Amino acid sequence: MPWLSINSVVIWLIVDALFVLLLVYLILALSSDRRTLLMVRGFIILLIVNILSNRLGLQLLSFVLDKLLVGAALAMAVIFQSELRRFLEQLGRGDVLSLLSPVRSRRAYTIAPSVIDELVEAVVELSQNRTGALLIVETSEPIEERDFPVPGVRINAELSKELLQTIFQTSTLLHDGAVWLREDRVIAAGVILPLSDRAASREIGTRHRAAMGITDRIRACFCIVVSEETGSIAIAENGNLDRPITSARLREILEEKFASPAPTTLVGTVPRFDKLWKWVGLGKILKRKSSLKK
Repeated sequence: MPWLSINSVVIWLIVDALFVLLLVYLILALSSDRRTLLMVRGFIILLIVNILSNRLGLQLLSFVLDKLLVGAALAMAVIFQSELRRFLEQLGRGDVLSLLSPVRSRRAYTIAPSVIDELVEAVVELSQNRTGALLIVETSEPIEERDFPVPGVRINAELSKELLQTIFQTSTLLHDGAVWLREDRVIAAGVILPLSDRAASREIGTRHRAAMGITDRIRACFCIVVSEETGSIAIAENGNLDRPITSARLREILEEKFASPAPTTLVGTVPRFDKLWKWVGLGKILKRKSSLKK
């Protein structure tokens, strides 16, 4: 009988842990924003510390953590209200299983070759004229205006070389901010982006730090930067800066990202579980195994 009771306790602990992991995954599936991952991670750490303090009888610490967890939960509900609203709508329709679907609902953007030509030509001419420019380009899902400190001025116009060159002329009111691109449309101009906190070379300016900052926060985008001092072209992605690059390399990057659907990053796993695997540290292990098999 004691053996059966121990087995029962172990089984219930495993079931409890699985339900917690499922809840964490559902929260992470609400958004691909890196801030969501960090906030959920911090919330879970506070929860674990609170549980340990309760077990150890630390009443004052438990009291403080209880209040802090309530405040953190309310803050997350306010910050991610659109994602939570979408989750509750799916729950009301009985469509929660769509969050666990093996097929990614977010489609990869595609851009016509003519639009890529317009974009490359605009960047090259801005570079030759040493006109500073910052372009944020969406890759797989729409970015929300709340992700920017200042969302800028809505334009919603067809992308063209002439329009981009006009916006970044120093005589215009919108040349200091970033231009927000989605497929073949210019969504907005004069967008103010958050600056990166990462250590970087002193040679880079505010535009480069802003490009690093937004791509570190939002992974479904990358930035094209033209230096006002040197005219060099740079690409920022996942918080990292690649500079300088040639116009041929820029065209190659755009064609790789938009000419065909992007491949799955983790072989043998469900794409929507990538965020969870990376959070628990399994992403590198799975990639290493897939490369060894090849």
